[in-house]
Amino acid sequence: MGYAHEYAAAIMHRGRVPMDPADYVPNWQDGPRKAKFYPGADSFPLPDAAYPSDATLDRGLCPEGAPGDGEFDLATLSGMLRDSYGLTGRRLGVQANTDLSALPFYPLANWSRGSASGGGLYPVGVHWVSGPSGPVPPGVHYYSTRHHAMQRLLTGDVSGQVRAALGEGAPGPATDQYLVLSIKYWQNSFKYNSFSFHAVSMDLGACVQTWRMWAAARGLAVEPALWFDEERLAALLGADPREEGIFAVVPLKWGGCKPCSDGEVAAATPVSVRRKDVERSRTVLTFDALLRMQEATSADATARPAPGALAPAAAHPVDPAAAEVELPPARPLETDVRTALRDRRSSFGRFEGQQPVTRPQLAACLGAAVAGSRLGGDTGEVPLAKLYAFVSHVEGLEPGSYAYDPERRSLRRVKEGRPGEFLQKNYFLANYNLEQAGAVLVPTVRTTAVLDVVGDRGYRLVNATIGAVAQSVYTAASAVDLGCGVALGFDNISYIEELGLEGTGEAPLLIMMIGNERPAPADFRYEIA
Repeated sequence: MGYAHEYAAAIMHRGRVPMDPADYVPNWQDGPRKAKFYPGADSFPLPDAAYPSDATLDRGLCPEGAPGDGEFDLATLSGMLRDSYGLTGRRLGVQANTDLSALPFYPLANWSRGSASGGGLYPVGVHWVSGPSGPVPPGVHYYSTRHHAMQRLLTGDVSGQVRAALGEGAPGPATDQYLVLSIKYWQNSFKYNSFSFHAVSMDLGACVQTWRMWAAARGLAVEPALWFDEERLAALLGADPREEGIFAVVPLKWGGCKPCSDGEVAAATPVSVRRKDVERSRTVLTFDALLRMQEATSADATARPAPGALAPAAAHPVDPAAAEVELPPARPLETDVRTALRDRRSSFGRFEGQQPVTRPQLAACLGAAVAGSRLGGDTGEVPLAKLYAFVSHVEGLEPGSYAYDPERRSLRRVKEGRPGEFLQKNYFLANYNLEQAGAVLVPTVRTTAVLDVVGDRGYRLVNATIGAVAQSVYTAASAVDLGCGVALGFDNISYIEELGLEGTGEAPLLIMMIGNERPAPADFRYEIA
């Protein structure tokens, strides 16, 4: 049993037993940047990308036929990056989040992005490794979100090193174009300390799921690999494993690419990015739990699970004896993906229970959560997440807690009665009134079972799955005109007790609130993309 089991248990109990360091207070004046900084690096702007009006969210979440026949080019890569992690606008609003005092000040501007992020910190770094088939000289580039530009970190074809690091059986096409996703821990741990590994691995899932929705809506494919030679890729990027983890690789099917043969290998002499990003913080702290989780989850990074290996950790089916409550067909998600991502935001205390959620709206969000729970790639198609709903204000539904049956697209009653008092009592922060939300959706994963079958690296998969679910619900809520908020600050054990999950091994890892908001909000919104 590896350290990830111990960390997972600490996460589940942190509402009752604080994690070390319990007395930690962030030094906001000495915080890091929200992106890496490479002074002097050559860069080039990415082009504008046209977006087809028929690229709807329905197509992105539930694609008909076999997606992925299309090919990426520089314009589509640019559009995917802009709509997921690029800055799209600035927002100010009167709402209940605890950082409200910082929002009116320009240096601390709240820039909107398509993907969600815990605390709005956006720690995922996107690197484009481009081989000879690319539109620019081969090399390693870093995506600068603030400039929507690529910064060149290394010149030369190193795509073979990425291909070799992926190894046999890697998902995706044979190609020489890759997106390598890393996480610089201090960008998040300065605020969340030991808890940060839990948060950043969800950020990874939210980013990748945005890409999957965006690409599928355009007939493209994004299949992430979470198992690969992490040490080799860290060396390629010049990353210190104690400071930065390599979490995913996405091979891109590229227009005009002439893939290497299976027998072709990387250059015998490995090369490495020599440029180092310049840290803003004068003092950078380390946290034992974070270091141990990086070590534990990267130790067997090449041990890709065999097909079907995750089957013993699949989500339990719903109880067939529980009373069934039928749902109508989901409201169609006819908004195009780009618009849905632009409109996505957190509701922060704005929910208004007097206008209930409709059942088709609820069905759309539940269906989106299920569609987002399969990351694909080398994780397979085993459903890991099970979904519960605490219903307070949904038209035609009695208040209570329910389990969602994805096969029948219906609800199974778990407990009767209004859940508002339970929800609010077990929420730690003051930025949401959970009772006013129409429903609170709770995804669970059998975390221990996943770790038992695929090892400690499975912790990254568990949380990436939850992050993907959250991003899918956020985007679907936007498409059906609902507010949405996602939170981690709740008593996990109380949810286990309330839902009767003590003997199932299911871990409630996140809560997602959906509902209508108060009319006529006091907002400022300025679009930059």
